[in-house]
Formats: sequence, structure tokens, C-alpha cells
Amino acid sequence: MSTATLSRPAPVAPAFAPTLTVFVLTALLVSGQLYVVIPLLPDMAVGWHTDPGALTWLVTAFAIGYAVGFLLFGPLSDRIGRRRLLMLGMPLAAVATALVAISSDPGVAIALRLVQGVAVATFPPAGMAYLGESVEPRRRVVAISAITGAFLASAVLLQVAGQLLVGSVGWRGLFVLSAIGLTLAWLGLRAVMSPDRPREQRGSLMATYRVVPSLLANPALALRYLAVLVLLGGFVAVYTGLQLSGVVTSSGELLGLRASGLPSILLIPLLTPWLARLSAPVRATVFLLLGAFTLAVTGATGPGAVGLALLLALYVAAITAGLPALNESIASLAEGSRGTALALFSFFLAVGSSLGPLAAAAFSRFDLLMYGLAGVMIVGALAVLVSTRLAAGGRRV
Repeated sequence: MSTATLSRPAPVAPAFAPTLTVFVLTALLVSGQLYVVIPLLPDMAVGWHTDPGALTWLVTAFAIGYAVGFLLFGPLSDRIGRRRLLMLGMPLAAVATALVAISSDPGVAIALRLVQGVAVATFPPAGMAYLGESVEPRRRVVAISAITGAFLASAVLLQVAGQLLVGSVGWRGLFVLSAIGLTLAWLGLRAVMSPDRPREQRGSLMATYRVVPSLLANPALALRYLAVLVLLGGFVAVYTGLQLSGVVTSSGELLGLRASGLPSILLIPLLTPWLARLSAPVRATVFLLLGAFTLAVTGATGPGAVGLALLLALYVAAITAGLPALNESIASLAEGSRGTALALFSFFLAVGSSLGPLAAAAFSRFDLLMYGLAGVMIVGALAVLVSTRLAAGGRRV
């Protein structure tokens, strides 16, 4: 053993509070880039003299890039290191975001949103893996829970921020602010992250990706991935539908509806110890059905702003509780390939996000959208039930 090896200092855990603060703010900003464009669609349509429905591709293109990025960067962060990957990806994300702000037409903006999605996708797999490896074990659960909550909360907070600011800075100004925020996030990550640890290279990089087809060929896992796609796809479709349908005409009411889901996002994690008494597949099924019921009631009753806010809060609670249940139920079937299985979980979340705006644009009426999404969520619940039956032969579910 060499003297250099003997003298190498033991890894030091990063300072918890600064690290968690930077990571939570980065998670909000990164994931929120998917949602921030939704309240901007009318202003962008006016500027480009086009229909807001056609511009839903600005959401879809980002989500496609985000989905592909998960599959690319999860294994790559194992290979080259978490910090090194983020030091490359975050500046690229900032540049792509700034270029969206100066894009001359929708086609250019859509292409740049695709690049932006790929670039920001460096953060979730590398960031979560870094916290799992570097934060003290006694604080690890808190850190992971905080980041997961930030990803969910971004759907509400960034839509609210977009609606509040677009009138004063314009949609181009909002992309400039996002680019500045991503640059600050890059500098913050650079300041708080410890250097990458030496990594032993085993086999080729392509060998890491070969397990993906075998996971997708597992019928039980494939059905649970279908439920994941349904859950977040419906979530994005609901909020895009609110923007496009004109069911709410007051900007103040629309702002309140976007914010109505935030208490649910904050409350559900506090109920986790009680909810965990149910198995993960049972929880996933229950909350998919609850989401379907809520959407069906919304479509049937045509509630006013207050009623719609209450129903949306219940719907967001179902999404917030259903996602971790699906995450856990997928991990339980993955055996020795949990990392790749959960990368696929994130991939299908992003695919669902890309389909949601297209679904919203396809329905001329908000009530019909609610009925359609309710039906799809029932299919998702049935998929989980069938997957549980398929997996029951001696496997832990």
C-alpha cells in the first residue's frame, strides 16, 4: 500500500444546513422549469400570434428532454462523479434557459426547451445520489424527504411565481430570471459539494444500461410504470387545462387554485408514519382511486372557485401520497437493480409530464378532460392491482 493511500484523509460529511438549503432551492428551480411555462402560454401566444394550445409543446419538449436525461445521467453520475456531472450540466441548463428568452419563434423555443430539459436532468439523479452518499446517516432521511418535497412543491410554487411576475417582467424576463437562478444554483452547488471520491471503473458504460430492457420486460414492473405515467400525466394535464380552458377567468382565482395544492404537499409527509401501515401497492391503488373520484366529482359538479380549490387540494393530496407509494412498490420488485428501476420511475414521471399538456389541449371542455383523466386513473389503479397479483408468487410486494 502506498504512502499516498495511507495519508488520504477520510471523507468529511458536508455542512448539513448550507448543503440542504442549496439542494432544496436547486430542486425547486430545476423541477419548476417544467411548470413555470404553463401560466406564460397566453402571453407567449400573443407575442408569437399563435394559439396557446399549440404552445403546449413547450411543456412537452422540456418533459421529453427531462425524461431522456434521467436515463442518461443516472448511470453517468456513477461513472464520472456527482459533482463533476453537475458542474457540467447546470451551466448548460442556464445557457439553454437564457436562449429560450431570446428565441425568435415557437419552433426555436421548443427545441431549446428540449435542450433545457436534458441539461437540468443532471440534478435529480446526481443530487439525490450525492445526499445519499455524503450526508450523515442520521440526517439522510430528512435530506431526501426535503428534496422530494421540493420537487413536488415546485409544481405549485413556480406556477404561482410565473403568474405573479409575468405581468411585470414579461415571459422573456421570467426565463432570464430562471437562467440567473440556475447560474446561482450552479455556484451554490460548487461551494457546498465535496470533491468526488475516486471511483473504481468496472466494465463499459454501456453495461450499466443493459439491465433496462429486463426491467421493462417484467410484467408486474411494467404495470406499475404505467401507473406512474398516469399519475403525473394527469397532474400536469389538470393544471394545463385550468390555464387553457377558461373555466376560471379571474387571475386572482386562478392564482388561488394553483396555490390550493401546497398545503396538501406539506401535510402528506407528516402523515407518512400512519399511511405506512398499509402496503405500498395498497396505498398506490387507494390514492389512484381517490384521485379518479376527485376528478370525476369536479367534472360532474362544475364547482365554483372555492369548491374547485378544495377538490384540487384533495387531488394533490392523492398525487403526493401516491407517488412515494409507487416508488416503494417498484423498488420492492427490482431486487439487485433498484437504482436503475428508480431511474426508470423518474423517466416515466417525466414522460407523463410530457403527455399531460397534450391531453389538456385535446379536450375542448374542462369537464370532459376531468372525466377522461378520471378514467385513466382507474386504469392505473387496476394496473397496480394486477401487478400485485402477478408479483404475489413468493415475491415481496
